[in-house]
Amino acid sequence: MEGGAGGGANNPRTVEQVFKDFKGRRAGLVKALTTDVKEFYRQCDPEKENLCLYGFPGGHWEVNLPAEEVPPELPEPALGINFARDGMDEKDWLSLVAVHSDAWILSVAFYFGARFGFDKAERKRLFGMINELPTIFEVVTGLAKKTVKEKGSANGSSKRKSGSKGRGYDSGNQAKAALAKDEDEDVEEEGEEDDEEHENTLCGACGENYSADEFWICCDICEKWFHGKCVKITPAKAEHIKQYKCPSCGNKRART
Repeated sequence: MEGGAGGGANNPRTVEQVFKDFKGRRAGLVKALTTDVKEFYRQCDPEKENLCLYGFPGGHWEVNLPAEEVPPELPEPALGINFARDGMDEKDWLSLVAVHSDAWILSVAFYFGARFGFDKAERKRLFGMINELPTIFEVVTGLAKKTVKEKGSANGSSKRKSGSKGRGYDSGNQAKAALAKDEDEDVEEEGEEDDEEHENTLCGACGENYSADEFWICCDICEKWFHGKCVKITPAKAEHIKQYKCPSCGNKRART
């Protein structure tokens, strides 16, 4: 394990470095609870000792025993997440782990802030940067998507999400490798409105915002959008998929 709580050798000293560390850990935790959920579930065996879920600055995750030193070099994640695995509904268990993961990466970020003497303005700026991202809990439970929809409604947008999101895969099962160029001005204006509507759409895996220059794909079961790179789907693969199921939905169907 990388230095106890996931990166003891990594000592970010500026607001930007701490935020980068936070984003990396967050990405790893989101990955464990979404795209890698099957493997994460398997590793959290209730028969094992107290286990923790660690996220690392490099964007990967690990289920492991807590640090042996007391006190640890960095704050530690919630202990014993594996014990509750079989005693709860899977969805509720993942949500619980997500909440504790949010609390952990916040504590790590502000540990660095305290250790390296961030002043009031720097702490405020750090929290502001962190607060621009949806929480792990919001990504895992789908609340981030709900918030985006409500925001769209508040702005008077009545358009239904379609597959015209830059590059992607729509709910009608038609893969799109790129936006079609339309010479009709009305269609162009509508496309611009669609881009504005989807600017706040979040990837169901990494939680990052939509970008028009990236390939996206939509799950036909839960209707969440994902970066193709996050779920290992390329435009070429998408062309041959009749019904796309994200890793989470595919895993649930397999266990049913």
